[in-house]
Amino acid sequence: MSIKKTGVDQQLIRDLAGILNDTNLTEIEVELGDLKVRVSRQAPAVHAVAAPQPAYAPAAQPAAAAAGPAAAEISKNAVASPMVGSAYLAPSPDAKPFIEVGQKVKEGQTLLIIEAMKTMNQIPSPRGGTVTAILFEDAQPVEYGMPLVVIE
Repeated sequence: MSIKKTGVDQQLIRDLAGILNDTNLTEIEVELGDLKVRVSRQAPAVHAVAAPQPAYAPAAQPAAAAAGPAAAEISKNAVASPMVGSAYLAPSPDAKPFIEVGQKVKEGQTLLIIEAMKTMNQIPSPRGGTVTAILFEDAQPVEYGMPLVVIE
């Protein structure tokens, strides 16, 4: 990318870097007219997302694990994250969680909230069924496409 040194707003870059830190995003891009600025950072070497997934799958689906690969069952019935952000199980720290393992949910019912760019986004259930696993820790950063909840 070739940008004139005098054309770069350094405060804009600092603000974008601050947004990255505040939202746990790894990259942000802004276009202002013919100026295009992308700020990115390398994800941490140890990412909290990978650790909980194996622990939840066998505990939530022991019969599926014995009958076949639990990962296939999770991916088939999982609700994937529609965005990058921080996932929350409840609307506030002292509130009751939206869902719990074993709970029946209806299509359209709020499963969780993902905070992205300081905006709280309610994530609805794509179908009715029973929550058999929650694959993330409360307030954990999540990536686009990451399985969050298993509904059977």
